[in-house]
Amino acid sequence: MNNTPRRAPPPRFTIVQQRPDRRPLIAAVLAIAWLGSLAGVWLGAERHAAPKLPQVTAQLDAAQDELRRWRSQAEQLAQREATLSRSDQISRAANKEVQGELAEREEEISDLRANLAFYERLVGATGQPKGLSVHSARFDAESGGSWRYQIVLTQSLNKGAISRGRLHFTVEGVRHGKLATISWDELHQRSSAPPQDYSFRYFQQLNGSVMLPADFTPQRVRVSLDGGDVAVEQTLGWQLGAT
Repeated sequence: MNNTPRRAPPPRFTIVQQRPDRRPLIAAVLAIAWLGSLAGVWLGAERHAAPKLPQVTAQLDAAQDELRRWRSQAEQLAQREATLSRSDQISRAANKEVQGELAEREEEISDLRANLAFYERLVGATGQPKGLSVHSARFDAESGGSWRYQIVLTQSLNKGAISRGRLHFTVEGVRHGKLATISWDELHQRSSAPPQDYSFRYFQQLNGSVMLPADFTPQRVRVSLDGGDVAVEQTLGWQLGAT
């Protein structure tokens, strides 16, 4: 009896060809079909619900374009109005300035005519030429005890020449029954009061205010002119009232 074990038969293998998985493709096709159906439903609903929507959209675009054009025109008109307004302001300012200058020129001409008439009255038609001199000195009482003076200087000897210099004066009179002189510094109630400058071609009127003591009676005015190379001193009687 043979006790040799029997060998098991060799395994048998079967080759089976695997088919490709078509499920993803089917799912993609179904998704595309579903999206297409949605688009179709949307277009159908759009046409059914608003058949004139494209026409309305076109009209809206045209209206927006027209609105932009009107806005542009409005901005241009506003800019033009601002420019015209600014130009009108400039013209008004220039006209006002010209009117002011004309008024100043007219005033200067009027002053020159008045000065000429005054000068003619001073020298007279047949008056002899005279050098630098004091034509008049007059005083007017003011409130507060001060006196307003008006001194007229003339010269007709050097025609066209300008007379320049400094003026000061003293006032002579009676104080406490005695002759007294009030100096230029006392008249201005301060020490080292500066003289008054003058500069003129034919005549000049100088004005100012001084103070006289309450117990002083003025009688004469001694005017001193210092023109550098020309010095003049004249004494005139105390006169009231402006020329």
